[in-house]
Amino acid sequence: MDIDGFMQEYKRAWEQRDESLFCALFAADGEYHNTPFAVQRGHAQLAEYWRRVKLQEDVRVEYDVLARSQAGGIAHWHVTYQVASEELFRIWARSTGTHLAERKPGEPLPRMVLDGMLQAEFGDGLCTRCRIWWHSMPVAQG
Repeated sequence: MDIDGFMQEYKRAWEQRDESLFCALFAADGEYHNTPFAVQRGHAQLAEYWRRVKLQEDVRVEYDVLARSQAGGIAHWHVTYQVASEELFRIWARSTGTHLAERKPGEPLPRMVLDGMLQAEFGDGLCTRCRIWWHSMPVAQG
């Protein structure tokens, strides 16, 4: 696997909201650092983390590969999705410190935009370590 193939399948796993596709990208002890301070190791932790994408709908992923080598690569990614549950909205609002969790009952859930960078390392045809850095915010209304 190389960064181009990884990003193509990462996009597919996210848009299809499929933890099995996501786990298939990684070695059995592969690592996914979803923030600089959190890491999921091995397929069980990877799948548990990735299941949260099932709380997203109408997911659209775009990416550009910025650097390639035999051992890895770097990509810029951009994602939009519709928040599909109050649970996901609360997770997002707490993590960003926006206090949007205090919105009025019945107000529609937002469409979100995420923008980030990804660094992946490969060995034996699979990802051994993936690190992402990202920021999210609601899509502007209107």
